[in-house]
Amino acid sequence: MSLNKNKYITPLILVIFLFFLWGFAHSILDVLNKHFQEVLVISKARSGLVQAVVYGGYFIMALPAGYFIQKFGYKKGVVFGLLLYGTGALLFIPAEKIMSFNYFLFLLFLIGSGLTFLETSANPYVTILGEKDKGASRINLAQSFNGLGWIVGPLVGGLLIFNADGTSGSVALPYTIIGIVVFFVAAVFIKVKLPEIDEEDNDSLSPVNYMGLWQNKVFRFGVIALFFYVAAQTGINSFFINYVVESDADISSRTASVLLSFGGMGLFMTGRLLGSWILRYVKPEILLTISAVLAVVSMILVVSGLGIISLIALIACYFFESIMFPTIFAISIKGLGALTKKGSSILIMSIVGGAVSPVIMGFLGEKNMAVGFLVPLFCFLIIVSFGLFLNMQSNHQLKIKSPLL
Repeated sequence: MSLNKNKYITPLILVIFLFFLWGFAHSILDVLNKHFQEVLVISKARSGLVQAVVYGGYFIMALPAGYFIQKFGYKKGVVFGLLLYGTGALLFIPAEKIMSFNYFLFLLFLIGSGLTFLETSANPYVTILGEKDKGASRINLAQSFNGLGWIVGPLVGGLLIFNADGTSGSVALPYTIIGIVVFFVAAVFIKVKLPEIDEEDNDSLSPVNYMGLWQNKVFRFGVIALFFYVAAQTGINSFFINYVVESDADISSRTASVLLSFGGMGLFMTGRLLGSWILRYVKPEILLTISAVLAVVSMILVVSGLGIISLIALIACYFFESIMFPTIFAISIKGLGALTKKGSSILIMSIVGGAVSPVIMGFLGEKNMAVGFLVPLFCFLIIVSFGLFLNMQSNHQLKIKSPLL
């Protein structure tokens, strides 16, 4: 694929901004989780439904999003996703007056559906807007701005939803602001012309075509790995505030949300920026394996409940996990060619892992939150397995190409 680099700078910048928008949408959920526990007096397991409905939207809407993008292209997929996102956000205004947990869940599902269209469009689009062998580096760069959204979300949400005096603030205000921004961005995308890159994807969406994906061992394992990664990330984010508050009674929910923003999410963004640079010199499968091993060590320390050491390990884990999603995604769709959009849809479906883990973690950690972190520990072990598998595959291919070695 021969691409004029200058021609794709503008669309790349626009699409990268989308990564910030859905990063914000996901990270503010972690503040909502704790907020609903306090205001609506619900259990940790029930509050886990906040993440469950958003990530459940990914599972339900991923294939419809794939069909939509297949037929109408990346641009219209982005615009439709933004409209769903913006609508769900602005409906938080009447929701704050109703204060019905079920109504909030419906709006979050609507937002999650919009995010599904955005991610199904933007993730593969970024990987093909340039040289093929730089796809993993490029998506990590884009995901760095997703990391910025993860910083801003809990910061804005924490300061607006948790008042300094310990009372609850406005849950509608942060969503109103982001809803207005999202509709503005949708208007920009409607006006701007985005190139539709030809992937020779003119085949039909029959079940037979999907068989080609499942015969690809890397893609098949990639779907599993992505499921468990999102499960780990979402679970950690969901109960970060709970873990910190339980570990130190002197830390308030408001302070914990700021710590999540600048500490955890700050390292998360730093890791993605650094990872984007490192991936220019280090093979993705090697960096992924090392990161996963370090994440496992971090979770072991978190589960052990060692006070300040465990808190540092929890925050450090954000740095280690930062490159996992974009790297797994890029590796999994690499070389799919005409099946790229279909593969992207299935990978986005695997994000449903984020709907499962918060509920399980909430149940396990109802009395002691540290116990709940056994779930992300197990998930990172799966990522280690995927990394080792990729390295074995890479070494096998090298031996085939160089039989004398």
